[in-house]
Amino acid sequence: MRIEQLKKISAVAGASAFGVMVVLGVGLAQHQVAAGSVSAPSGATLGETATTTTPPAEPVTSKATPPFTFTTPSGFAVPH
Repeated sequence: MRIEQLKKISAVAGASAFGVMVVLGVGLAQHQVAAGSVSAPSGATLGETATTTTPPAEPVTSKATPPFTFTTPSGFAVPH
């Protein structure tokens, strides 16, 4: 195969790929516009949602304690 033929085949392949990308881009853009158009308001509001609750009088757990006990082996530091 000669270099001129390879260049022509490459040019045709590149032009075809570019054409496919343009067609897909236009098709997807139209699809997004159609999907994004809303005829009736959705009822969604913009802004902050505030939920007010009364905090408990005292913390639920004052100090977390593990459900088990252990003994430190001799020669090891005692945990805090």
